[in-house]
Amino acid sequence: MNLIWLVRMSNWVRHPPSMRRLRIVLAVALIVIAIVGLEWAGLWPEWAQMERAPRHLP
Repeated sequence: MNLIWLVRMSNWVRHPPSMRRLRIVLAVALIVIAIVGLEWAGLWPEWAQMERAPRHLP
């Protein structure tokens, strides 16, 4: 784990975020989990999927 992340976590413990910010973070996390779940289940539409770009090696 990066040292910067440890400093951020300790800052959150010392100065916890407001309930509003906590709700926003939780809502975004739930949306991401729902999208990943839909894609994993095969229910995500084809038009919303990205095509992998070909890798060009020099």
